[in-house]
Amino acid sequence: MQDKPDIGSHLLWEYDLSTFHWDRSWKIVIERVIQRGDLHEWREIYRFYGPEKILATVEWSKQLDKRDKDFTRFFINSDLLHAA
Repeated sequence: MQDKPDIGSHLLWEYDLSTFHWDRSWKIVIERVIQRGDLHEWREIYRFYGPEKILATVEWSKQLDKRDKDFTRFFINSDLLHAA
């Protein structure tokens, strides 16, 4: 496992990524990717955090709207996310 996911700095623009704690800040990263990430970034959060943390974020998040939550539940099991 890599030490961090390959996520564009534009998604976390307000943080210093040289000292960012990817493991502790998983909820922030997952929310941002769900809201604004591309397919590569979706694959990265799936690889780095796994489906359990993604779905847990969907359940508790107040930042994600119903559409984002419904899409994530569908997309997490789609062939598009798992294709190479």
